[in-house]
Amino acid sequence: MIYLHNNGFNMNMLLKKCRAKLLLCIFFLFTFLLSGCHYAVTDQSIHNDSIAAIDSSNNLLQRSYSINTNLELWADSFLIEELPIKDSYFLLEKGKRVVVAEIAVHPTDTVDSIWVKLAHSQEVQGWVRESELIEYFVPTDSISETIYLLRNTYAPYFIIVFAVLVIILILRAFSKRKLRSVYFNDIDSIYPLLLCFLISMSATLYESMQLFVPETWEHFYFNPTLSPFKTPLILSLFLLCIWASVIVFIAVIDDSFKLLLPTAAVFYMLGLFSACIFCYFFFIYTTHYYVGYLLLLILFILFIRKVYKSLSCNYVCGNCRKKIKDKGICPYCGADNQ
Repeated sequence: MIYLHNNGFNMNMLLKKCRAKLLLCIFFLFTFLLSGCHYAVTDQSIHNDSIAAIDSSNNLLQRSYSINTNLELWADSFLIEELPIKDSYFLLEKGKRVVVAEIAVHPTDTVDSIWVKLAHSQEVQGWVRESELIEYFVPTDSISETIYLLRNTYAPYFIIVFAVLVIILILRAFSKRKLRSVYFNDIDSIYPLLLCFLISMSATLYESMQLFVPETWEHFYFNPTLSPFKTPLILSLFLLCIWASVIVFIAVIDDSFKLLLPTAAVFYMLGLFSACIFCYFFFIYTTHYYVGYLLLLILFILFIRKVYKSLSCNYVCGNCRKKIKDKGICPYCGADNQ
């Protein structure tokens, strides 16, 4: 017969630790509620080729970029047109930096009525369509470059392949040894599942912006910020999820190496990393078909159940040291606790 250990003191310590680690998240949440939800309109110099374009030119004030925006060419090469001289071009090579010098409206252009003048130097200046500008030129900001790299290259596919390989290695190791994994045979911490939920919510918010308010994401792309203040509601939520994920990730590392041996903790973190990558791309694709919202709700319910289960267990089994709700037979090891 094994004597039961009361977990009252441990539960108080757990609550204090949770309170300390979630304090920053609560702070960000309240400051977000007091923040603005609209972008400030930037002043831009506008050039109109025709009086008939005046209605269209009013929309130029709503462009995500502005005069003096610095851009870098990521395509192998690109030709900018030297208007008004026809069939005269300047060749820009990959890596060349330009600045937005002027924006104009060409109502007769059936492809794209918005044209942008780019200046590489005093001698090399030319015009491009706005659609080509967005496709081939990237703002000279590390955040914008990362977004472009993930959106327009094969990086996501390599990440998915890497995640699959890691999952295979984890499963093989899991079949030979009883290793810990997220949700299934998880560690005694709410943070791993919370991290997966935050990553899934970030992916859902990202795809929601692409579906319903693409101009919001485009503005963020040309004017990146890590602050959730003075941004639209959905973008503020997205940035808050990113910051909360960083905080919770630190808490996961701390709990993993406290509760597990170093080798087991490394395997656990690899499995968690793979699970986060899977959740991110899975919720992006499912949200595109509106199924992701229901799946996110299910994941949230699972997280709430784990929190409730963690807080409702007042005892620790004297044999396996796992939390149990009541006295009696341990559901994990079968020991009789009195």
